Amino acid sequence: MEIILLERIEKLGQMGDVVKVRPGYARNFLLPQKKAMRATKQNMAHFENQRAELEAENLERRKDAEAVAEKLDGMGVVLIRQAGESGQLYGSVSARDIAEAVTEKGVTIARRQVSMDNVIKTLGMHPIKVVLHPEVTVSVTANVARSEDEAETQAKIGRMVSAEELREAEAAADAELESVVEAIDSEEEAELSADEAENPAEETV
Repeated sequence: MEIILLERIEKLGQMGDVVKVRPGYARNFLLPQKKAMRATKQNMAHFENQRAELEAENLERRKDAEAVAEKLDGMGVVLIRQAGESGQLYGSVSARDIAEAVTEKGVTIARRQVSMDNVIKTLGMHPIKVVLHPEVTVSVTANVARSEDEAETQAKIGRMVSAEELREAEAAADAELESVVEAIDSEEEAELSADEAENPAEETV
């Protein structure tokens, strides 16, 4: 089926291009979503009459999308999920989950703007494409972890944390905390010794 594109479609063409697509793709997606119209003589004449207006509207939408892209590009979102030792999730992370996590961080996006071939089924750092406009696409990172601590460690090393690495990180954190506590205790003891030296206790008769 031949259609006229009313906006840029990745791997198909730009606004105004006449392209051939599978009839099912046109009827089930492009035509209902008003992303294209049938390439009849009447429609082609109508498009040419409306081209300037459509291009102006597209430019305005693109400017709005670019403003959102500045806030969104490179953003990381944390999603806490249960998983096994191998990193396999007991559930999954969907486009809806990503959209909700991004929206909670202050940038509202719709589920349909999150481009994912499949749901996420493993722990780790997952780059996700967000299509804000046919000509504006940005990337966010979904940090899927079993806990906030694990997510923090994954963000530092840029990949999934193994169970052994997580234990090592927890042990290092415990050791650091213990070191801080010991330092505070030593400081308090030093202050106490200094006070006793300045104010020695009177001997009782």
